[in-house]
Amino acid sequence: MAERSTAAVDVADNSGDKPLSAKADEATTDGTAEGQDSTGSGPQEAVDEPAGSAAAVSTPDLHSGHKLAGRYRLEECVTRLDGFSSWRAVDEKLRRAVGVHLLPADHPRARSVLAAARSSALLGDPRFVQVLDAVEENDLVYVVHEWLPDATELTALLGAGPMDAHDAYQLVSQISQAMAAAHREGLAHLRLTPGAVLRSSSGQYRIRGLAVNAALRGITSEGPQRADTEAIGALLYAALTQRWPYESDAYGLTGLPKGVGLIAPDQVRAGVHRGLSEIAMRALANDGATASRQEQPCTTPDELAKAVAAMPRIRPPEPTFTAPPEYQRTTYQQGTYGRPAGPGAGATQQVIATPPPPLQSRTGKALKWAVSALLIAALGLGSWQLAETLLDRDNNSDDPGTTQTNPENGDAPPVEKSKPVQIVDAKDFDPLGDGSEKPQDIDNVYDGDASTFWHTDGYFTADFGKLKEGVGVVLDLGKVQQVGAVDVTFLGGTTAVELRTSSDSTAPTMPTGFSKVAEGSGTKVSLKPGEPARARYLLVWLTKLPPSSEGNFRGKISDIKVTS
Repeated sequence: MAERSTAAVDVADNSGDKPLSAKADEATTDGTAEGQDSTGSGPQEAVDEPAGSAAAVSTPDLHSGHKLAGRYRLEECVTRLDGFSSWRAVDEKLRRAVGVHLLPADHPRARSVLAAARSSALLGDPRFVQVLDAVEENDLVYVVHEWLPDATELTALLGAGPMDAHDAYQLVSQISQAMAAAHREGLAHLRLTPGAVLRSSSGQYRIRGLAVNAALRGITSEGPQRADTEAIGALLYAALTQRWPYESDAYGLTGLPKGVGLIAPDQVRAGVHRGLSEIAMRALANDGATASRQEQPCTTPDELAKAVAAMPRIRPPEPTFTAPPEYQRTTYQQGTYGRPAGPGAGATQQVIATPPPPLQSRTGKALKWAVSALLIAALGLGSWQLAETLLDRDNNSDDPGTTQTNPENGDAPPVEKSKPVQIVDAKDFDPLGDGSEKPQDIDNVYDGDASTFWHTDGYFTADFGKLKEGVGVVLDLGKVQQVGAVDVTFLGGTTAVELRTSSDSTAPTMPTGFSKVAEGSGTKVSLKPGEPARARYLLVWLTKLPPSSEGNFRGKISDIKVTS
């Protein structure tokens, strides 16, 4: 059985009796079964269904190896609670790990779970862990979602200590923007805990369990935007202080002292960023609590995202470099060469006399002058011969009989000089995505103006958020021509790119329809086929994007030139 990953599951017991680092190795769930009671413990104030409504429904009696729809093989049960179970499974069709929530079709919350899963799947936002399938089959309801083994839970990150200002800023910025987008589509989370937030290896945060985790637990709220906003504020508070902003301990974090109320983060721990401290208080403002400077509280994720965006951007800390070790001089450099080895050795050893500097006598000086004169003469003679050779070559070039080659005698044919090849048309190429990638700017790639550019959409990782293999630009040369090199100028940073060609009468609709002839990376890349290539259509295919100033990853092409 594969090793369980805490990057794709939540901590099952959050009673706070043990340190968070110890709990990271205990039994885990997929984000739906935190044992923390929401009553009085934080922003997850919500209404569960009456006790006993789900207790009468038994959890499906399944086992490892059971297959759903002949495709999803259950591997390990990570949650069994309240009439439902959650599993790590394998999608045998696509050969990848997935997560599965299972509950009986007659479970009182089965309909709401199906509805929540299908609504979440329609959002299609890469900032959320995607719902892949939601099915009712054979008296079972199951929801299949992504499994991210290379991501790390916020629970584990907080267990390592408070975050620095830049990391905390990235956390609240990305989470608030993602939840604002979800609420614009009418979706709420209502279980936004540290176990529901994952950080990928590229530093992007992803939220799992949108709408589904609350539906599994029967959680509702009269003010879903306010509940999610306060939950984000609690996450930011915990990131800044490593404390839970309520009196009860939760998620492996110690709560605040009882009876003192809500204390600003910069009063709990020294060195906390003042602006982020105020943002946390504005998000947590409730029951009379206010921010430290009396700003208006943020009651929706959209208001919180705008408040974070209005802050001066927090830059990452400067990297620290270890000072190189002090230079150790050799014994000769320290002046101890030829000296006695120890205090008592002087009586038995004779001091070695220092030899005179070489070539300081009258004969030595004469020898140096003679060598210098010879070198000057040799340089003069070599320069004269080189100039004569060049003049003879120029004179001979006027005679056409000496420059022509004769293939019959085995002479190599003359090398043709490369010529510019005109680009007749260009189109954006995104067949693995939504089919469109900024088509309004595509003419900028061959207009000859270095100040204009075409750019891709923004993605959360350099590999397009793992949504597709790449995007690119298809160039039409008008007819099949010789292609010697394609020079591409990028803006923004190092970009990985491939050159693919096609000599068909129409451009292929998929990247596999082109032939890959060259690849490279950088800001100015010259793509030269290894063998002479003839093509009408050229695909400049971007496979890895550089980071952009907007906090995401985006490719930018300012100029493309084709030569024969």
